[in-house]
Amino acid sequence: VRHLEGGATVARFSLATNETYTDKSGKKVTQTEWHNIVVWRGLAEIAEKYVKSGKLLYVEGRIRNSSYEDKEGNKRYTTEILCDNFRFLGPSTGQGEKPNNYNESHGTDVGAAESDAEIPQPDDDLPF
Repeated sequence: VRHLEGGATVARFSLATNETYTDKSGKKVTQTEWHNIVVWRGLAEIAEKYVKSGKLLYVEGRIRNSSYEDKEGNKRYTTEILCDNFRFLGPSTGQGEKPNNYNESHGTDVGAAESDAEIPQPDDDLPF
C-alpha cells in the first residue's frame, strides 16, 4: 500500500485463482493462475486493513495491459486488474477482521453501489 502526495492511496496485491479438473487418466489436476490487482482510494484503505493471505475475495474490474523496459533494455509486459470493487467471501476467521458492514450470509460488497448484488454462480451440471 502506498499513500501518494495528492492524498490518494493505492494498494497492489496478487490474487490466485484455481481451476481443478480431472484429466483423461482420471487424475485430478489443479492449475493456479496469479493475477495482479490494483485498488485505489477508499477501497485501497479497506484492502490494507482486511485483505490477508488466504482470504477469499470476489474481484471486479478492468484489465490493463502495459509494457516497460527493464534495466537491461528488455521489453517487459504486465497485466493488471484495476479493481472497481471487491467482496469478501466465506466465513470470518475471528474478531477484529470484519469490516463494519460485513454480512455473514452475503459477504461484504465494499465497492459496488448496490450492496445486495448477487455473485453469479456457475452451473454445477456442466459436462466437463
